[in-house]
Amino acid sequence: MSFGQKRQERARVSADLIDLGSESRQADSFVTFLDQICERFELDHAAYAGTNPVSGAVHGYVNYPEPWKRHYAENGLHRIDPTLLVASRSIAPVDWQRLERTPGFDKTFRDACDFGITDRGLTIPVRGPYGDIGMLSVTRDCSIAEWNKLSAHILPDLQSVAVHVHDTVMRSDALSRALRYPTLSTREREILQWIAAGKSQQDVGDILGISHRTVEVHLRSGREKLYALTTPQAVGRAIMLGLIYPL
Repeated sequence: MSFGQKRQERARVSADLIDLGSESRQADSFVTFLDQICERFELDHAAYAGTNPVSGAVHGYVNYPEPWKRHYAENGLHRIDPTLLVASRSIAPVDWQRLERTPGFDKTFRDACDFGITDRGLTIPVRGPYGDIGMLSVTRDCSIAEWNKLSAHILPDLQSVAVHVHDTVMRSDALSRALRYPTLSTREREILQWIAAGKSQQDVGDILGISHRTVEVHLRSGREKLYALTTPQAVGRAIMLGLIYPL
């Protein structure tokens, strides 16, 4: 596995989950649009998820019930959910029936069943020009025969809808912010701020009461997230993005 592949794998495993529905002023209109998709195509639920090409974070809008949304986020199910992980690597729509033997499927949908969420569904990936990936997922609780008939009928239109949803979210303020600002941890920002103030790594360790090695681990992580080769580059980029302040 190459360095780039290892980095992508780390990002996939440790990715943050960002509910844009709780942050964006446009949230209500996006969720309403998901409701309209469900009504138009006789579906139960719909969800849009996108992956940040810089940080690997997963962000999106869903019209799932609030208890399931909380459970999903609190248990980090996006890290094992094959409807996201497989679809993000695919260029073709992924029917969830294909995923039944995929790692993470049983755990994800065993939990989902407890909240009344079916495993009948499909995910349509959309790839954008900047390395961005969007995924529109839809579900309906019905028999396999009914689902196969419905999905075959609605898939062509849903593919067009998926592109529209992704392009709309890509133009939204919420995603623009997510793409511009890497998700540095509080500790990473804190350390970069002290470095920007002219402190050495040893100084920072003493100030924060952590080891020199721990400081270096956080700096290395910050450099990777900021796509910086050196610490001064990371500091400069963090200042430019408004993540830390010049002193």
